[in-house]
Amino acid sequence: MKDQQGLLFVLSGPSGAGKSTVLKEVLRRNPALYFSVSCTTRMPRPAEIHGIHYFFIGREQFEEMIQRNEFLEYTEYAKDYYGTPLLKIQECMASGTDVLLDIETEGAQNVIQKMPEAVRIFLVPPSFEELERRLRSRGTDTEDKILARLQTAREEWKKMPSYDYLVVNDVVENAVQELESILKAEHCRTARRIEQMKEAL
Repeated sequence: MKDQQGLLFVLSGPSGAGKSTVLKEVLRRNPALYFSVSCTTRMPRPAEIHGIHYFFIGREQFEEMIQRNEFLEYTEYAKDYYGTPLLKIQECMASGTDVLLDIETEGAQNVIQKMPEAVRIFLVPPSFEELERRLRSRGTDTEDKILARLQTAREEWKKMPSYDYLVVNDVVENAVQELESILKAEHCRTARRIEQMKEAL
């Protein structure tokens, strides 16, 4: 049984929550799931690949894309632009493919305004102290950048109750299983199943 329309899942969480690690495993296990690659003006981190982790583009190019309405949402986060390209998402959902977005809380709010049916998932580490430890252990950001990310994280933490699901990333395997369970459960909602079964009823 396959949905006629794919579902949109929005994953948010503070920088350092481990979203990239969890997502990598979820996508490995679920190859039919489309992960929307965001555009950003920030510099790539070590081992990040253009077109796989992000589309790394210049600020001028990003602002031209804004003018052409090519983003589902975009925002400025820690002095860098981040945005979600729209066209590929529309094509995937129309073909029945589920789409997963990894975006911060402000961007998630913008998505919900345009697509209120989107399923919102918030990923956090077990404590704020663990979040700071993870940020510092990266060794890729300056002290000013770390402090900016921590301040942003405090504000994001307050938005947790507005999400449909909360996943605590203490053990990666457990977080992966919880996220997969959410993806599957959403397809079993009564309204969606009835819509799928209309021809058989």
